[in-house]
Amino acid sequence: MSPILMAKQLIPDHQFGFRPKHGTIEQEHRLMHKIHEDFNNKNFCTANFIDISQAFDKVWHPGLLYKLKQALPHSMYSILKSYFTDRMFQVKYQEEYTSLYTIHSGVPQGSILGPILYTIITADLPVSEQTLTATYADDTAILASYIDPIAATQRLQLHLDQLEQRLKRWRIRANESKSTHITFTLRRDGCPAVSLNGKIIPQETTVKYLGIHLDRRLTWQPHIHNKRKQLGLMLQRMNWIIGRKSKLSLTSKLLKTKLNSVALVRERTIPTERPPPVGEVSTNFCG
Repeated sequence: MSPILMAKQLIPDHQFGFRPKHGTIEQEHRLMHKIHEDFNNKNFCTANFIDISQAFDKVWHPGLLYKLKQALPHSMYSILKSYFTDRMFQVKYQEEYTSLYTIHSGVPQGSILGPILYTIITADLPVSEQTLTATYADDTAILASYIDPIAATQRLQLHLDQLEQRLKRWRIRANESKSTHITFTLRRDGCPAVSLNGKIIPQETTVKYLGIHLDRRLTWQPHIHNKRKQLGLMLQRMNWIIGRKSKLSLTSKLLKTKLNSVALVRERTIPTERPPPVGEVSTNFCG
């Protein structure tokens, strides 16, 4: 399916998720280049980092199927349609089961197909020559810049108004309270507030995007502080191996360190599955 989407140019240029030779680093470089360019031109760069509520769980099936029918050959569309049709779920609590209910939204998380389907339903998000849109799966950022802070905010607000209408059309909900509005500038003052769905987006001096903490002057101090804190916690976990009071031999220390490092990497990259403990609610999917 991906070759068809690429050939028809159905994945927008601003979407860096699940595309060859595109990744979080490339998207971050794209944002940094824009912000530094505005610093050099003495512009205000006002940005909105939007949080999408339950992005993968709330994908609207009728809207997704409508887009798939337009984009894919009939045979491939029919297979995907059958995949979403008559899917059921039930909840188990201890030894009791609920009735079966139809699943009306959502794409499978942790699968190869899920992110591609989410990319398709969000492929027509509005873009503008006066703003920069950056998306990586559901992580969405919109930047607008101008030498005048009010004019920069007006550009951003206009884009947000267009985005609001598009999200409503495809029943995608943005979480305004968890979204962030930040102004990147070397000046002391900032840009006026912006709103989405009639609610003011909280203004902050730092924001986390694709694992990197950005501050309004791009000093990298919050990011370095956070990474040093994470490193300190990792060293504490490994102190019994590499600490001075460890009774392990040098060979054992090296072996344990390698095994522990592999475990830490697996912990951060591979989701673990476990059966729910007694008294915990579990969900069974059928279809």
